[in-house]
Amino acid sequence: MAIEVMLMDNVKKLGKSGEIVKVAPGYARNYLFTKGLASLATEAAKRKLKKLEAERAAKAAELKKEALETARKLEKLELNVTAPTTDGTKLYGSISVADILAAIEANRGIALERSQISFGDELKTVGEHTAEIDLGHGVVVKFKINIAADESSEEA
Repeated sequence: MAIEVMLMDNVKKLGKSGEIVKVAPGYARNYLFTKGLASLATEAAKRKLKKLEAERAAKAAELKKEALETARKLEKLELNVTAPTTDGTKLYGSISVADILAAIEANRGIALERSQISFGDELKTVGEHTAEIDLGHGVVVKFKINIAADESSEEA
């Protein structure tokens, strides 16, 4: 015998938020209800779910708005970095994500997380490189990193 429950959140291998599914009474009582993942499929539960979905949508819209605002601040970002080189083209080490984060914060005053920045190859040569900042909610900003040789580090 199964009972009908309404999922309040996504449950792996069972369904997505808002779906009404049939489950065993013990599974519902001992797992789904105690974790707040589901409730009995009543009219009151359906109203509660609609309210919860509206709150989630409003929060997601606010977060996307913030991401777009940050993207506007990062528009046409171009970082110029100098680093010591061995022969004028190869760097002694590489430019790290921490270096890029510091440069962005100094340039635009925006603090980002390491996981938001990605670039294809390691930054070990002098020249122009491209990178991306993922601000979440589908907002991605591409920018250029110009690496120049540090003149004071080259040996004559």
